[in-house]
Amino acid sequence: MTIDDDPELEYSSLCEEVSRDGTTVFLHIYRLKGGTDGWSLEVVDDKGGSTVWDDLFATDKDARDEFFETLEAEGIRSFSENKPSTSLH
Repeated sequence: MTIDDDPELEYSSLCEEVSRDGTTVFLHIYRLKGGTDGWSLEVVDDKGGSTVWDDLFATDKDARDEFFETLEAEGIRSFSENKPSTSLH
């Protein structure tokens, strides 16, 4: 696979930087450009560690809502611990 083979991604306008308790993460919501399969949800910490949900979401708002539900339930540090990339759900 070459760089030219990488699919183009469309990023949601709901992507944002979220800070709580002195920790910042970056919320990325994206899908294949022109795709209809759903939106991916990825949270990246300030060191580049990544948490990616296995499931796709019907809308970018659904993905954002899932992030904030997880944030409230588990706290922001659940996304920023020094750990390898993980998948949720």
